[in-house]
Amino acid sequence: MHGLGNDFIIIDAINQSVHLTNEQVRFLADRHFGIGCDQLLLVEHSLLPNIDFKYRIFNADGGEVKQCGNGARCFARFVYDKGLTDKKTIAVETASGIIHPSLRQNTDVTVDMGIPSFEPQSIPFVNAEMAVSYSFVLNNGETVMFSALSMGNPHAVILVDDVEEADVSGLGIMLQSHAQFPEQVNAGFMQVLNENEIKLRVFERGAGETLACGTGACAAVVAGIQLGLLANQVKVFLKGGELNISWDGDQESVWMTGAATHVFDGEIEWPMINKS
Repeated sequence: MHGLGNDFIIIDAINQSVHLTNEQVRFLADRHFGIGCDQLLLVEHSLLPNIDFKYRIFNADGGEVKQCGNGARCFARFVYDKGLTDKKTIAVETASGIIHPSLRQNTDVTVDMGIPSFEPQSIPFVNAEMAVSYSFVLNNGETVMFSALSMGNPHAVILVDDVEEADVSGLGIMLQSHAQFPEQVNAGFMQVLNENEIKLRVFERGAGETLACGTGACAAVVAGIQLGLLANQVKVFLKGGELNISWDGDQESVWMTGAATHVFDGEIEWPMINKS
């Protein structure tokens, strides 16, 4: 499946036993020798009361992460289309908390992405007092200004004049691996078109630049609102398509709406994974 080109392998781990090693995830995510994806998603039972599913997320490098917005939409579409639930709104356990995706009439899915956190220790972002924006010197000697927050995963949002001209890969790698982000960080490059529209490119930890990043879109809009640049409802233009993000500030949740698209179903022989 994919959400605006951010693509996923989704595995039903309810009707079959699935235990993946990091090596196996990397093999499945490999676009030449495996299936290919930005992230792999596991659909599991939740042991929490009144929660429908548990949602686990693995980046292409094999590491498990806490949240993925595009993945959440695809997750909701998958469990409904595969008959694992007949609910249009589900409660899903993630490593960063409970989310509630809701299916719309078309292929769109709306997700309550939770309340953003700006506390440095929760991002995590070390040796910093909470501020609207930060700056530090990168390995190449360049000083970069950014906003930092968590949407269940860490994000740094950089304002740029033109996303097409931004050094997304170069700056993304340096920012992602900076010592002040002990769990690395997703680097978003935001161009403000007007108070209701932005362009965005995101360099994701463990995956590189992707065609779309749901939590990155949420983080960018929240940062823009905090900086006084954006209204509370914003259309985000990414390489893979558009997302609609809304946030009313303070202790309110961020809401994200966008497409979730099925591409194909398949099977892979597990013994093949051990040959990678």
